[in-house]
Amino acid sequence: MAKAKKEDAKPQEWMYNIIRNPIVTEKSMMGSEHGQVTFRVDINASKPMIKKAVEALFGVKVKAVNTLVQKGKTKRFRGKVAFRSDMKKAMITLEEGQTIDLGTGV
Repeated sequence: MAKAKKEDAKPQEWMYNIIRNPIVTEKSMMGSEHGQVTFRVDINASKPMIKKAVEALFGVKVKAVNTLVQKGKTKRFRGKVAFRSDMKKAMITLEEGQTIDLGTGV
């Protein structure tokens, strides 16, 4: 059997479009004790795409990817109704010994 090519190891442009930004809240930081990191991702991204993007961009091994779609809220301002857009979150579980520094400034 032929060896697999290492093309996926290099970050590609579509990977930067999938991982939007880290989510830094009290609840998401509790997951860091168990090797988890939470990111806001593209609404159309699948779990394998998210896994490839995180492994290539941050150089870590991903154990599992859990996703959820947070529905947008209805907000009112001066009698007018507006809607926040839907958001997809990805909770990334890393292998033992792997970390991602989110640069919290502390």
